[in-house]
Amino acid sequence: MKVIMVMFDSLNKHMLPPYGNDWVVAPNFKRLAENSVVFDNCFAGSLPCMPARREIHTGRYNFLHRSWGPLEPFDNSMPEILKNNGIYTHLISDHYHYWEDGGATYHTKYSSWEISRGQEGDPWKGVVGNIDIPHNINKNSPRARQDWVNRIYMQNENLHPQNKTFNLGLEFIEKNHSEDNWFLQIETFDPHEPYFTYKKFEDLYPHNYNGPLWDWPEYKEADKSDAEIRHIRYKNAALISMCDENLGKVLDLMDKYNLWRDTMLIVNTDHGFLLGEHNWFGKSVMPLYNEIVNIPFFIYHPEFKVKGERRGTLVQTIDIAPTILDFFNVKIPDEMLGKSLKETIKNDKKVREYALFGVHGGHINITDGKFVYMRAPVNDDGSPLFEYTLMPAHMQHSFSVEELQNIELSEPFNFTKGCKLMKIPAFDWRNLKRFGNLLFDLEKDPAQMMPVTDKNVEKLMLENMIKLMKENDAPEEQYVRVGIEI
Repeated sequence: MKVIMVMFDSLNKHMLPPYGNDWVVAPNFKRLAENSVVFDNCFAGSLPCMPARREIHTGRYNFLHRSWGPLEPFDNSMPEILKNNGIYTHLISDHYHYWEDGGATYHTKYSSWEISRGQEGDPWKGVVGNIDIPHNINKNSPRARQDWVNRIYMQNENLHPQNKTFNLGLEFIEKNHSEDNWFLQIETFDPHEPYFTYKKFEDLYPHNYNGPLWDWPEYKEADKSDAEIRHIRYKNAALISMCDENLGKVLDLMDKYNLWRDTMLIVNTDHGFLLGEHNWFGKSVMPLYNEIVNIPFFIYHPEFKVKGERRGTLVQTIDIAPTILDFFNVKIPDEMLGKSLKETIKNDKKVREYALFGVHGGHINITDGKFVYMRAPVNDDGSPLFEYTLMPAHMQHSFSVEELQNIELSEPFNFTKGCKLMKIPAFDWRNLKRFGNLLFDLEKDPAQMMPVTDKNVEKLMLENMIKLMKENDAPEEQYVRVGIEI
């Protein structure tokens, strides 16, 4: 038995042909849908990047207890569990956040791992002197400057980190296709912004745009013209077409070696991205609309060989780990609250009635697939708010000395295996209070344009939000900060 998981970052469901898009050129995603089960109601859990990846490892939500950070000493890591049970695990990625302080414990859980450098502002190549940067790019931003340094070393497709990553994945499959008991994770940072790609992909989307170079939207309100918004969507589409081409190469090897007979194929993402919808760009500084959290998800299971079918059951990122462990007949740890999707793949068996999702310090959100209810913080800074961790690291650096001067020691949670944690005061800078509580009827208003008022539905959603928060052993202040009395 083997598993190949192809993971993209910030892949928008509404940009893919299997989910109704009729203008993005992505024939291999269509081919994938014809050879797998397509999930229509898959929701992210914790956002953004590393919180989502912690969920893939641990099978439980991250956002109620902590923001971005490493795996914890007490965490159950799916790849490590497989490794400890005699199943070879290999990670190939250009997702550079794995090699920063805030992600540095993930790749070590695999039997082996490989990296491709150069995405976004990855501190890769060193150029001390001046470089030619477009006039509209912020030259005082180290990350923006580094991105332009990196692009110097990607003048053709073979040098792009996405292609390097997939080529390494293809090499692994060619080398090991006849072996048994392995898990391969091919993970690319794309189509995450900036939308840097090549002429052959951009030529798929001809359009009139006479403005300055713009392929890296900031996370802010979409203060752009219709022409500019159309342009950035085409830039995103061009990068998706590049992703599609590489996905096709994996499918080619599935065909070449008939891996369909014994290999599970998973294609997933961590979250989506707003490209002007709801008048926003980004993913985590605004309410988490469905363009962000209702994500694409595909699985082929060799036991059932179900192809070209769709599933409406409500599933989440936390279900990936137990599904893979179950496939290899490895015991699922009690701390994992996700569900194996084996029977869902077979016959659309329901695994949950409600799903939580959120960003640490932001709205606490719940959906049943028909409604989405967003419970807002009552204070501008999201307080009262704490980080619970034994690994005090943010994205690119450790917690500051000032942050660590007022720590307390919390009692263990039900998933920390008896470990007490540092309880570190935190605050949220996004001021999500300003949006208030929001309720959307997805059946009548799938685009979430008009919040509704329905006290009965809100009461039901709130009751189940409390139930799931208790099941996840949410800290007491999480209820307080969004005005829930228990």
